Amino acid sequence: MLHSGSVGTLATGKDDSELYEAQVDTSQVDERRLLRKIDIRVIPWLGLLYFLNFLDRGSIGNAKLYYMETDLGITDKQYLIALTAFFFPYALLEPVSNVILRRIQPSMWLSSMIFVWGIVMMCHGFLHSYGGLVALRVLLGVAEAGLYPGIVFYISCWYKRSELGTRIAAFFTSATIAGAFSGLLAAAISNMNGVGGKPGWSWIFILEGLLTVLCAVASYWVISNFPETAEFLTKEERVFVIRRLRDDLQFSSGGEKFEVRYIWQSLGDWKTYLAMGIYMGFDGPLFAFSLFTPTIIKELGYTATTANLLSVPVYVWSCIVTVIVGLVGDRLGKRGYINLILFGTGLVGYIILITSRIPSLSYFACFLAASAIYPTVPNSVAWVASNVEGSYKRGVTLAMAIGWGNLNGAVSSNVYRAEDAPWYRLGHGIVLAYIAIGWLCSATFMLMLRRENERRDKGERDEVIDSSNSGEETDELALKNGRFETVNDARREKGDEWSQFRYTL
Repeated sequence: MLHSGSVGTLATGKDDSELYEAQVDTSQVDERRLLRKIDIRVIPWLGLLYFLNFLDRGSIGNAKLYYMETDLGITDKQYLIALTAFFFPYALLEPVSNVILRRIQPSMWLSSMIFVWGIVMMCHGFLHSYGGLVALRVLLGVAEAGLYPGIVFYISCWYKRSELGTRIAAFFTSATIAGAFSGLLAAAISNMNGVGGKPGWSWIFILEGLLTVLCAVASYWVISNFPETAEFLTKEERVFVIRRLRDDLQFSSGGEKFEVRYIWQSLGDWKTYLAMGIYMGFDGPLFAFSLFTPTIIKELGYTATTANLLSVPVYVWSCIVTVIVGLVGDRLGKRGYINLILFGTGLVGYIILITSRIPSLSYFACFLAASAIYPTVPNSVAWVASNVEGSYKRGVTLAMAIGWGNLNGAVSSNVYRAEDAPWYRLGHGIVLAYIAIGWLCSATFMLMLRRENERRDKGERDEVIDSSNSGEETDELALKNGRFETVNDARREKGDEWSQFRYTL
């Protein structure tokens, strides 16, 4: 009888008989050069797409400053309802989208959804009624639903766990750049007021939507598929990528046949639900911050254009912090501790926003809030993704967490009411509660991962490997942890529940 927790070389999963494409010689592949090649081909374009995603999603906040509500004849309450309508399809369709993404080509699926949402965004520029606004926000939610969880899942299929943080941070900084750029772009486009008989806010939607459509068409050729079929890599490079991922305990690399049980594994895993709490803790504040930052600054006594321009330094700062946190997270690997620090910073920022009556102090608190919210997103994404093994299971878990987090955008998009201006104490208080939930869920997630690692170190999770004995101890272990012919069978079947898998804190 052998226990997988005590099998020397086999326990590491490096059984030569299981070597991916064993006949392929990868000795001439330069790992550092290969990583640079992947980085250049994968990350920048995904960053551009997410930049457009965030730019289009937040453009309605900028359009509001240029009399969109007045021209459409809608009230502040109707505006908030329209914002809310976006989030329900956006959140609910994300898990389905990730399953589809793994089964078909990313170049086809991601590019098609980008094309559709670009068209929907352009249609915003031809609005004449409240009903049309609500309908378009729902359609935009449907079209955008799969992009963010799809990109995160896609990146996780290319990189080792210790490399995820920097790459996700690099791609996510496009959101902070979009926040800064959207204010500048909106201020510039608003000068087209009256061109073609259309108000300035209409041109914001039309031009930004047109840019998205053009990039979507290019994406059909630019976006690569998963590592095992990526055409920009040689055969040896593709094999090398899969082997290094498997050495990093990503056993599903190289392809995994879809089975419904992978979905049930995700739904039955406690990590999925704590991840949902963590995502709730930063996604609720993220949507509120991105949609209402110009309005909050404007109510401190500035004009619409000045408010848009003053939001730029806030986003530039958050971009810098996001990159730094990504690098530190990959270097130290202590993403849980980083989350606690970031959420703690957010708590301080929003306490100041609630209590302050000084515009300059409130503006400073916006910097604290941004430096807490934006870096937490890629740090948490990398943390959760690195602790879930199995490509379909990871895809569903990420989509569940991101979907639930985004659903809370339906709440946070309604918390900044016009009657609460200029200090918005109610809105700031609700965002503060979200951040507190994120802090508590991060602490619990970290403690439970540590406890599970300790149990595995003690052998409490050992499987029975290749056993022909029928002793009481063997039967007890087999009943509790499973019996398998080889260690490789155990790791493929159990994923991150395999006794030799170790969670990162």
